[in-house]
Amino acid sequence: MADFQPLRIGFVPEHFSTPLHFAQKYFGLSAKLIPFPSGTGHMITAIRSGEIDVGIGLTEAWVAGLGKEDTPGDGGYRIVGTYVETPLCWAISTGAERPEITSVSSLKGSKIGISRLGSGSQVMGYVLADQQGWLTPGASPYADFVVLQNFANLRKAVNDGTADFFMWEHFTSKRYYDNGEIRRVGEIYTPWSSWKIVASTALLPDQNPDKRLMDVFKKLDEGIHYFSEHHDEAVKYISTELDYSEADAREWLSTVEFARKTEGVNITVIQTCVDILRKAGVLKEGKGMQPETMLAEGLGARFP
Repeated sequence: MADFQPLRIGFVPEHFSTPLHFAQKYFGLSAKLIPFPSGTGHMITAIRSGEIDVGIGLTEAWVAGLGKEDTPGDGGYRIVGTYVETPLCWAISTGAERPEITSVSSLKGSKIGISRLGSGSQVMGYVLADQQGWLTPGASPYADFVVLQNFANLRKAVNDGTADFFMWEHFTSKRYYDNGEIRRVGEIYTPWSSWKIVASTALLPDQNPDKRLMDVFKKLDEGIHYFSEHHDEAVKYISTELDYSEADAREWLSTVEFARKTEGVNITVIQTCVDILRKAGVLKEGKGMQPETMLAEGLGARFP
């Protein structure tokens, strides 16, 4: 991988990507931005196959991807940075005409729609089951995990009965509550800060991070600072270029806090995520990569 080549950055083309857009538009982020509308699970596959060099996605999916006992090789990536400090609100949705689904408690043993195996939408299904007391050793809390690839397919599936419910970010879902396409059943918050940055292990040889990765952190920090100072411009971008109303974009702004310094990861956050995913049955004690090994040496990778 030649040093002069721009890095390929995978991202989810939703409202959270706005500072990344500003980093490229105003601060010269020299990178190829590759959208992954199906989410973090798809990015894990892409970074392992060499299609992207860096990924910005959900904490729980990155952690599960490295912590499972069947993680291939060296895992293909390490968690190197923090993008969003606040938790994510996952909305729990079903079809507009599904009267048999009355509450979260009625979802036990049902068919959960997910984007991909290993995605945040699957991992959080286990966290929900743990919170609801549905976990039984040796048994799945759901009748099936229905893989549906993307948000549009998930919405269709809960209306035609292919799936009974799915979970997706609240504000991304809200437009489809407002137009009556799907119905909100409940919500669940991640018990950790929601978005992390990962880099391919090819960018981290011998604890000596690629200089282009350090430039990504610098430009992202500048994009985030610009975002924090230009909310009106952010709202205009989100409401015209992405799938959100202006009112929802403004409401979202009041709920989110981006990292002031993207380089580095709080090891306590990763440990908390691993502990909860073990309790929820996603990860197994003593198997897979341990939290400290999921991070990279040679940069401001660990705090406190």
